[in-house]
Amino acid sequence: MTERMTMPATGRTPVLVKICGLSTAETLQAALDAGADMIGLNFFPKSPRAVSLETGAALAAQVRGRAEIVALTVDMDDDGLAAIVEAVRPDWLQLHGSEDPVRVSALQRQFGLGVLKAIGIRTVDDLAEVARHAGIADHLLIDAKPPAGAVLPGGNGVPFDWALLDGIEPGRPYMLSGGLNPANVADAIARTGADGVDVSSGVETAPGIKDVALIRAFIAAVRGDTTNIEDRRRSGERTVT
Repeated sequence: MTERMTMPATGRTPVLVKICGLSTAETLQAALDAGADMIGLNFFPKSPRAVSLETGAALAAQVRGRAEIVALTVDMDDDGLAAIVEAVRPDWLQLHGSEDPVRVSALQRQFGLGVLKAIGIRTVDDLAEVARHAGIADHLLIDAKPPAGAVLPGGNGVPFDWALLDGIEPGRPYMLSGGLNPANVADAIARTGADGVDVSSGVETAPGIKDVALIRAFIAAVRGDTTNIEDRRRSGERTVT
């Protein structure tokens, strides 16, 4: 396992980029070539982005040494997590369910991996969960809370009001997620000062179908190439603020 990277402690560059829910060698290679820092492999069976252990292990082998490998799970039991750790050898566990701080701490001790804990935000009241996990998880992923009745805890392509993060001091570096895409990610970073950004549906043409051009455009926008953003604005595409 490579030494895990540490996110910057402030919103200054470089902002880390995580492309999540990759499931093919072609799109994964595009993300690596474009400079993604973290690659997310989804092991939540209900997700259209889910991969098997066998596929996940093959994709992880393609990534290893070039970017960090993140295994996304949702309220998975110890046996399931152990199987992923053994087969995939991730650098991080992304806990995207209702895992509480006690569970997060237990998994850190059990597996010795970094833990990226996802927190869903819709209203100011949801920020209490950020405080609960800030001293526990290695890093936080502040995501849009799924709409009522949604099957997926993330990857729904819905942003939240970034103004809710004004003045937030989570005590840990954090990644921003939820409704990000090539047209709005630069604004999101400027507005929130996030240490990293995470995208899944925002670089897809359909649920689970990643698009090479969108992956490249997203990473270029984060790195400061705003050509695609300005083209989209001139064409009338609406951005989220």
